Amino acid sequence: MPEDRTQICKPEVFEKIFSTYAKDLKRYIFFKTQDMDLAEDILQETFIKLWDNCNAVTFSKVKSYLYTVATNIFLNHIKHHKVKMVYKKNYVKTSTNESPEFIMIEKEFLEKIENTIRSLPPLQREVFLLNRIEKKKYKEIAVMLDISVKAVEKRMHLALIVIRQEIGNV
Repeated sequence: MPEDRTQICKPEVFEKIFSTYAKDLKRYIFFKTQDMDLAEDILQETFIKLWDNCNAVTFSKVKSYLYTVATNIFLNHIKHHKVKMVYKKNYVKTSTNESPEFIMIEKEFLEKIENTIRSLPPLQREVFLLNRIEKKKYKEIAVMLDISVKAVEKRMHLALIVIRQEIGNV
């Protein structure tokens, strides 16, 4: 390809660049993000930046420009995500509709549930958590644990009996 910078701004040349690099660039971004939607968003944003700066990029530098921009967008996304997580972690609700009594009762109830689940026998706890927390079906649990569906049902039944005795019918 010639070194003429203005040619990148021509739609047919830009489309050729897109078809040449988009697939590999998307794989590269996906490798970093492990999220296909985010990889596609970064890919789009990368090519938008190329289009916006098409007069400043030479053909010999297009590939490195695309990968550099994609990496920078990814790093900015990570940085932004960290800021959001720090804010979320440090954010303290200043006002709430619940009364202090309700909040205290809720906290005690959650502690009681966690302690009850922790006190379950290991086999029952495993089945209970797989079903109720990870939303696995009995058949999936049976395959995972290499036991029968009836065994899963029995362990779940026993776990629920213990939980109802400790917490009651809520």
